[in-house]
Amino acid sequence: MTYRRYVAIGDSTTEGLEDAYPPHADLYADNGHTLSPSHPSERGSYRGWADRLAVHLAQAQDAPLDYANLAIRGNKLADVRTQLPVALEMQPDVMSIVAGVNDASGFSWNKHAARGHVAYLFRKARESGADVVTFTMPDPSAVNWLVRPLRRNVFELNDITRTEAKRYGVRVLDLPRYDVSVDARLWHADRLHATSQGHAIIARGLAFALSVPGFDESFSENLPSSAPVGIRQRLREDRTWLREFLLPHAKRHRQGISMGDGRTPKRPIPLPVGPEMIAD
Repeated sequence: MTYRRYVAIGDSTTEGLEDAYPPHADLYADNGHTLSPSHPSERGSYRGWADRLAVHLAQAQDAPLDYANLAIRGNKLADVRTQLPVALEMQPDVMSIVAGVNDASGFSWNKHAARGHVAYLFRKARESGADVVTFTMPDPSAVNWLVRPLRRNVFELNDITRTEAKRYGVRVLDLPRYDVSVDARLWHADRLHATSQGHAIIARGLAFALSVPGFDESFSENLPSSAPVGIRQRLREDRTWLREFLLPHAKRHRQGISMGDGRTPKRPIPLPVGPEMIAD
């Protein structure tokens, strides 16, 4: 299959947090794209699995590929629905739709509303004729035991994603099937977004889900063994997470502030996938 245009919609994981391009490859500065407060660098652009998937698609075919990314950090499913008509106007022949964690991470989670949003997104995208790909989320408590009360919400989101994807012919990378998905090295210190290594593995997995030539299930191979983390270090990391990530998030939530407020997409129009996206 040769693709002409790939459009990604979703939230922060599709935007690419916390997988930054090298400082010299500030691809999206002209669009006002900036790194998150948790990133040590003062400037730069996020890469993420969607950029990496675009490169995989482009390198697997002779024809050029255009790519747009409309995702905005903090967006919930209802917000992503507003991205959809803009995406469809671009007439993509392949789309990625990944969203719902921001809904599932709140105590106001409504699985019935979530199903309606996910079904609408998948149905409309597939009716356009595009191939659509998505992925499910690993058990969050395996990465961060402190969020165990929310794991049921994520499991329900995954079940919704699988069911509606089957209904509408959406391809699914079912991450919880693979042990590597809960390796701590794939997850940033915020215990929510993937590291660069995690984004790279997800991109390879999505390429496999799309049957892109040259990709197989080798993306899921376990990483080499690492030294076990002692209880004192775990407690220090828990305290750091509570102080630097949970408390600021709770404060924003109380104030009705989203990380996406005032932001625009990093790649709002389809542009050719070029060598600048392969920067290392």
